[in-house]
Amino acid sequence: MSELFGTLSDGTPVHRWTLERGGVRVRVLSYGGIVQSAEVPDREGRTADVVLGFADLDGYLAHPEPFLGALIGRYANRIAGGRFPLDGRTYALERNEGRNSLHGGDRGFDKRVWDAAPVDHGVRLTRVSPHGEEGFPGRLEVSATYRLEESGALRIAYEATTDAPTVINLTNHSYWNLSGSGSAGGHELRLAASRYTPVDGDLIPTGVLKDVSGTRFDFRQGRRTGSGYDHNFVLDKGVTGAAEEVAELHDPASGRVLTVATTEPGLQLYTADHLAEPFSPGDAVALETQHFPDSPNRPAFPTTELRPGEVFRSETVYGFSVRG
Repeated sequence: MSELFGTLSDGTPVHRWTLERGGVRVRVLSYGGIVQSAEVPDREGRTADVVLGFADLDGYLAHPEPFLGALIGRYANRIAGGRFPLDGRTYALERNEGRNSLHGGDRGFDKRVWDAAPVDHGVRLTRVSPHGEEGFPGRLEVSATYRLEESGALRIAYEATTDAPTVINLTNHSYWNLSGSGSAGGHELRLAASRYTPVDGDLIPTGVLKDVSGTRFDFRQGRRTGSGYDHNFVLDKGVTGAAEEVAELHDPASGRVLTVATTEPGLQLYTADHLAEPFSPGDAVALETQHFPDSPNRPAFPTTELRPGEVFRSETVYGFSVRG
């Protein structure tokens, strides 16, 4: 079911799609592929919205920087110096975080209106990113399908093709608060990741894959998220053809549990320490499935290259349950 959510200044309409199944209600916007809300029950059956969002379009337009719930591309996370080499040529990107490119540039996928069409228990968003958009090469045809499973799990499946060699890294940037309000610092996180990618002062990976043993980055047995994280974790499973569970987030107060399964080799844990009004630092936890930051400049990292004749596919599943 869709409805008009608002209109951009140029008259472009933005629609909201409501998906309901398995006791879960999710709302998705054609603007930025944004997951506006996800309403799920707690252990007592009481429903609350567990993702941060705004009630109207103006909220998203006025506060673009947190990327609340958005579909991120062409390249999720950071590319150092806003530049990368490909086939003997260096491409210069829009630099929107100091000297670096973040989340696809000034007008990434999160700030575009997507075409939307219904599918069984979901909605399929499509758009064409022209050659040169934000500096990226190749005409990219991309889709993102949001679908609720019978269990109420939200499955997001991405596909893309290109007419010229390019790079691609897509994710969803939802901020999760399983309590539905207040701080998320008491949430407990388990991550199937034995290594992470240390970063420099600009949050660019150094190139090292560091063991988490004995460090605050060891979430393998599960513990409180706390604060101070904006790091990529190297998932033990690597790149997989089917989504495999890699993370579990638990709120002891409500009993709500979020599981994350993905085909991706990495996951960015961001504890939202820089959220600003109308939110507060630590109000949520972002779990962004992805290839590693700055991969186009790091040949040792899993490749993010996409070439003509190939099909980019990625899938992430967010499952909801409760624990007594």
